[in-house]
Amino acid sequence: MSAKHPIISVTGSSGAGTTSVRQTFENIFRREHISAAFIQGDAFHRYGRIEMEQAIVEARNLGNNHFSHFGEEANLLAELEEVFRTYGESGRGRTRHYVHDEHDAERHQAPVGTFTEWEDFPRGTDLLFYEGLHGAVVTPKVNVARHADLKIGVVPVINLEWIQKLIRDKSMRGYSHDEAVDAILTRMPDYVNYICPQFTETDINFQRVPTVDTSNPFISRWIPTPDESMVVIRFRDPRGIDFQYLLSMIPDSFMSRANSIVIPGGKLDLAMQLILTPHILALVERRRRA
Repeated sequence: MSAKHPIISVTGSSGAGTTSVRQTFENIFRREHISAAFIQGDAFHRYGRIEMEQAIVEARNLGNNHFSHFGEEANLLAELEEVFRTYGESGRGRTRHYVHDEHDAERHQAPVGTFTEWEDFPRGTDLLFYEGLHGAVVTPKVNVARHADLKIGVVPVINLEWIQKLIRDKSMRGYSHDEAVDAILTRMPDYVNYICPQFTETDINFQRVPTVDTSNPFISRWIPTPDESMVVIRFRDPRGIDFQYLLSMIPDSFMSRANSIVIPGGKLDLAMQLILTPHILALVERRRRA
């Protein structure tokens, strides 16, 4: 953690909705004239697409049927922790981009499924923003969580998360249904061991809960809309949170526990703006004082 060079980390599994949360942060940064360096978690995968496919085959030949992007071996977690540490100390570091699709390929002039070259962060940024799988990961070898000043978890209930992943993989990435299901099954041990534990490290969790039947996510043809959902917002430390203000500003919200507020799904962006803006401004103000 660093007063002079703060780090915000948004963590969630594939299909959880971290990209939408990033857009909310970007809107806040733009409105408040905050300059941010950005890391997308995919940049710290160890393998490109073809290399990952080969690594999965090799792992299965050795009896490991659960080698996945969620786990430690498929990622550069030590390097990610080092970037967090370096940025906290000096405001410097580097990242790269993973090329997901043709739009990315045209933008970065690199083939789909590969990485761009490593590049230094811009000079003079106010903070570092990370969005990806491992923003609060702790293992016997690395502790990324300790370097982040504000850690956000994005955690749909598991059936909703699977629905979002299945539909995205089939509609956007061209996977067959069986391939998308196999990816979920392959990742499950790493999901339990590396993804879930991060949400005890996060400062604020946003968990979307559908209010429609998702009991069999593997036959769903569409994702429940925000208006068909509620969002549970949990604060690790509720001291200083003005719950009465949030309840008055967000219609139909209520408190479910002393550290949790429940809001209509369609009000998520409003809630994030109300909750996160003061935290971000406090980090920036602390930096300026330092």
